[in-house]
Amino acid sequence: YAQMEAIQSRMARAALGWRVQDLSEAAGVGPNTVRRFEAGEDSRQSSVKAIRKALEAEGVVFLEDNGDGPGVRCKDAAK
Repeated sequence: YAQMEAIQSRMARAALGWRVQDLSEAAGVGPNTVRRFEAGEDSRQSSVKAIRKALEAEGVVFLEDNGDGPGVRCKDAAK
């Protein structure tokens, strides 16, 4: 499973219009877990995987660093 950067989580949340609480509920993790991960603090691999899976379920695609840094895009622009 590909890794996700903290900035990608923040970008994906912004693209979806989600608050930390929305992501934590969708991922089944606590809000503090989301905050810690997005702040760049050490996080459990299982929590990061759950966060990424929840974002992908909403149509977020994670883009690898191509020299400009990692990014995200949404599959369905209507969301």
